[in-house]
Amino acid sequence: MQDKVEIAIPSTLENIDTAIYRFIDETLNPHTLTNAGTEKVNVLWMGSERTFQIKNNKELRDKVGKLRLPLITVSRASVAKDNTFKGSVQAAYLGDGDEFISVRKVIKQDKTQNFQNASRKRQEKGDETGPVSTKKIVYETISIPKPTYLTCMFEINIRTEYQQQMNHLLPLFMNSRNNYFIIENDGYQYEAFIQDDYGLNSNQSNLGQDERMFNAKVQIKVLGYINGNDFNQKEPVVKREESIVEVKISRERVIVGDSKPWDKNGEKYRDL
Repeated sequence: MQDKVEIAIPSTLENIDTAIYRFIDETLNPHTLTNAGTEKVNVLWMGSERTFQIKNNKELRDKVGKLRLPLITVSRASVAKDNTFKGSVQAAYLGDGDEFISVRKVIKQDKTQNFQNASRKRQEKGDETGPVSTKKIVYETISIPKPTYLTCMFEINIRTEYQQQMNHLLPLFMNSRNNYFIIENDGYQYEAFIQDDYGLNSNQSNLGQDERMFNAKVQIKVLGYINGNDFNQKEPVVKREESIVEVKISRERVIVGDSKPWDKNGEKYRDL
């Protein structure tokens, strides 16, 4: 029997950002040659404040506050919701009042067992064991907020001091699974596509006193989705509902004149 896995964290824009960052920093794991030998290249998310960057990793900048090279920066350039981009649910939400979709339906074993035992006990004069034929099966339906499908564009900027370092890093993106790969975080997966233009430029032809720098810009398109309203989501991310198997309506015994089951004389409730 497989363990039941439940994703309690919704898919958000931050989750997509983290997935692309982790792919570059951990999966690609960029390394190059420096004056100190082979070193891992720092991958920096450009959405964080400069004050946090300085305090979190002091090795990113030199004494005058300039970023140390080589360096790879990641930023989200744009987000678009395209009605033609469809998954299990259309990207356009029409507001029909049903904001959740069912993703799983399982038998609630403990509740169903209670009905089975009660039925067996009535049929076999107190025996709660053995097979029994009953339609009272409790189902648990698991629902999540409707996904909204988005197209996110990310810009990966590679900055190096030497041409050799740029030659070491660019093939990581040129040979990345034929420009298609899967990124994931917190149990969610997204499709990503590397664009063919790498935006190479440098100032090596400039004979001035400026710091020599080689730049490359890689654009990655991510087909992602979000569930709910993230921080402003009022309802739970995962909603569980149990099916109704039995409806009981009480009635006034005095009015209908039911007999008293403990009275051997057959006296009824209306008899005074």
